[in-house]
Amino acid sequence: MAASDQIRQMVNFILQEAHEKANEIRVKTEHDFNLEKQTLVHEAKLSIQDEFTKKEKDREIQERIARSAEIGECRVKKMKVRDELLQTLLSESGSKCAVVARGQNYPQLLQKLIVQGLIKIEENEVTIFCRGEDVATVSKILPEAVKEYVEIIKREAGVTLKPLVKVNEDRSKDLGEKSHGGVLLTALDGKIKCDNTMASRLNLVYEELLPSIRAILFPEVEQ
Repeated sequence: MAASDQIRQMVNFILQEAHEKANEIRVKTEHDFNLEKQTLVHEAKLSIQDEFTKKEKDREIQERIARSAEIGECRVKKMKVRDELLQTLLSESGSKCAVVARGQNYPQLLQKLIVQGLIKIEENEVTIFCRGEDVATVSKILPEAVKEYVEIIKREAGVTLKPLVKVNEDRSKDLGEKSHGGVLLTALDGKIKCDNTMASRLNLVYEELLPSIRAILFPEVEQ
């Protein structure tokens, strides 16, 4: 074989090896590229999913916050309306008390209020305050009220009292119309007080019965 043929064979062999090696490198490079591309695409998808999930959670949180704020606002409005209704009810009840204070049994009621007040205040010298329009009535029934008080104490405690009970003489200190009638008893220069006005009694009853009133007026109140 001629030297030129040998050289040609060697060249062809080298070229073949180089071609195969280049092809091998190309295949490996494409494989590595595809693998890297798949990894990047997968990571990008995960990143997008995470971002979408975060945005969805943020949206849900904002919706819950808005819904909670709306519910809270509705509750405040409902409570305000209910309170206004209860205050209206209390005001109307006060008007009815004023009607009672104009009734024929009002003197007897005043007497009972005075007796009860004297028992509660437990003082020997007491001043009674009332509305200006009730001064005459209170002055008229006062002796009988004191007598009843003394009899009760003697019967219950065996003690005979001689209380000094008088009606306030300063007309500027008479009770206002908001009292709806009744009396205010004071002792020790006003340091001790027993509020037995119709308004005070009404408020006591209102506070005591408020749970029942709410249950009747607003049976659907949330637990």
